Amino acid sequence: MAGRIHIDLFTTLDGVAQAPGGPEEDTAGGFSFGGWQAPLIGSADGEQIMAGIRATDALLLGRRTYDIFAGYWPHQVDGPDAEIARKFDAIPKYVASRGEPDLGWRGSHLLGPDIAAEVAELRERHNEVHVIGSIDFAHTLVAQSLFDQLNLWVYPIVVGPGKRLFEPDGPPAGLRLLAPPEASERGAVLLRYAPTGEKPTTGDMTPGA
Repeated sequence: MAGRIHIDLFTTLDGVAQAPGGPEEDTAGGFSFGGWQAPLIGSADGEQIMAGIRATDALLLGRRTYDIFAGYWPHQVDGPDAEIARKFDAIPKYVASRGEPDLGWRGSHLLGPDIAAEVAELRERHNEVHVIGSIDFAHTLVAQSLFDQLNLWVYPIVVGPGKRLFEPDGPPAGLRLLAPPEASERGAVLLRYAPTGEKPTTGDMTPGA
C-alpha cells in the first residue's frame, strides 16, 4: 500500500497561515502578527499535533521552512521539546527548492524539479510523510492534488493580510471531510480533508429552479 502525504497547517479564521510560530518567522509583506498561534494553543491541539509527529516517518518541506527547522530543532534535542527534536533529527527530510541550498541537517535530501514524480517516489518509500508549514510549497501540492490529507487547524483570530493556502486567484479544488471536526479548549478547530480530484460543482437554490 502506498504511503500518504499529509499537509499540516495552522491558520487564522480568515485563512492566514503565515508565521504562526514567532515574530521573526516570516515577515514578508510587512506581516506584523508573527507568533499569533502561541497564545491560543492548548492541550487538545497540542496532543493532536504530537500524534501526527509521532506517526511521521519523513518530512517534506519548502526551503524557507527547512531553513527555520534546521536552524532550531537540531539544538533542542536536550530541551523541553526533545521528543519533537529527536524525531525530526532521526527521520529523512526532503526539501523542495529551485536553487541548490546547503542541506547540512543530517538526513536531508533535495527534491528534483518534477515534483509529481518525486511525491510518487516518496509514497513508495514512506508510510506517512508530513508537510509542515511550507505555505508556498503547499500551494503547489494542492494545485496539483499531490496530497492525501490536509490537516487544518483553524484558530479564533483574524489578522487581515498575510499568506494563505487558498488564494483568491488560486485554482478551484474539491475537498471532502474525513472526520468530524475536533475543537480544543481554546477554540481551535481541527479539520481533516482529502482532495476529491474534481472541480467544485454549482447548483441553483432559486425557488422553482
